[in-house]
Amino acid sequence: MTSARTFDSIVIIFNPNSTGDAPRLAERLCGKLKDVLSYPVDIRLQPTSHAGHAVELARDAVRGTGDVLVVSVSGDGGYNEVVNGVMQAGNPGAVCAVLAAGNANDHRRIIGTRPLEEAIAEGSVRTIDLLRVHAGQGPDSPAEYAHSYVGVGLTPVMAMDLEKGGKGALREKISVIRTFLKIKPFEIRHTDGKRRRLYSLVLANIPEMAKYVTLSDADDKLADGKFEVIIFPHVAKWRVLWATLRAATQGLGEQPSVSSYSFTTLKPLSYQIDGEVKSVDANIAVRVECAPAALSTLG
Repeated sequence: MTSARTFDSIVIIFNPNSTGDAPRLAERLCGKLKDVLSYPVDIRLQPTSHAGHAVELARDAVRGTGDVLVVSVSGDGGYNEVVNGVMQAGNPGAVCAVLAAGNANDHRRIIGTRPLEEAIAEGSVRTIDLLRVHAGQGPDSPAEYAHSYVGVGLTPVMAMDLEKGGKGALREKISVIRTFLKIKPFEIRHTDGKRRRLYSLVLANIPEMAKYVTLSDADDKLADGKFEVIIFPHVAKWRVLWATLRAATQGLGEQPSVSSYSFTTLKPLSYQIDGEVKSVDANIAVRVECAPAALSTLG
């Protein structure tokens, strides 16, 4: 669903220490918006100062009422913080957008349809689904949201290795090889009581990740109330490598889609949510569910 919108204020959040030249991109966007917007609007540049700060800044920017646009100049992880801050505030007039900066922004690459300043000027807002993640939080704790995917097993290990290995094509390839040499399976228990040993579990709201891996054929399904489940079971490592190579070349093809997926951890696990690596203790019930049309966005 799309609608034409104007905004009372626009807040551009960026990391001043970004390796992707976020400060320059944020300032350039600010200048372009002042040129193309035909109505008066308060535009603010808001740098972050520490990890997690974007959650606070986004929440404060949209708290209360009013038509507010929050733009994250970042990679997937920075945008995840902004999305979570906006969702915590609960302002129905809030809109999120992302301008790609940093090492990777799968979300912008997949859903982007036009230059961001043009979309803002046109006010072409649409709604998309989010993934809502419950990982043993108390009843009063807010859920986490993912705009793109949640991954357990191979994906978080690879993400940590890429971070240690540094950026660049050669270093990333070396990191991927190192990941396959040390990858170990993990075990979870499904709601039917059955245990499963897996190498990787990805719950995806977008069809691609990690800049080159095609997870599914789920194009144009960001607002269908479901997400895709991609599983690499515990099999010979060469078969996992083969599946990964297939994902990087021709894609994995059609995958099952669901509106909710639940399991219980049997040991502590690392998981990745939109590029950010987190962890969960043993014996924790984890539930990932689709939040239909939860995020208003443009671009």
